[in-house]
Amino acid sequence: MENTKNITKFTGIDEYIAAFPADVQKLLESIRGTIRKAAPKAEETIKYAMPTFILNGNLIHFAAYKNHIGIYPVPRGDDSFKKLLVRYEGDKSTMRIPLHEPLPLTLIGKIVKYNVKRNQDALKVKK
Repeated sequence: MENTKNITKFTGIDEYIAAFPADVQKLLESIRGTIRKAAPKAEETIKYAMPTFILNGNLIHFAAYKNHIGIYPVPRGDDSFKKLLVRYEGDKSTMRIPLHEPLPLTLIGKIVKYNVKRNQDALKVKK
């Protein structure tokens, strides 16, 4: 399975998820539900050719690839997340979840809540 974002421009998250095999669709829907639960006021969209939730700016993105699901951004520089993220290799603000491993939905929820607070704090600074 190739990341379909390089093939098609999607108009919504439903369309993005539908482009993958059923087993991957289930994983993506679980992530989507976790994000919705952690940030119920966030809006869904497609940005950078991947599912994105926005709330006071970009909140979180996720995308399926051949061997993993990527979550962006994650707080790798925050001490409270360092140990939690160590098993999910990735660049500076990336989390890669292998498709054959259980989804760390609790961790994803914590990341979303962290990002909600980050965006709220940034908005206060701008005002």
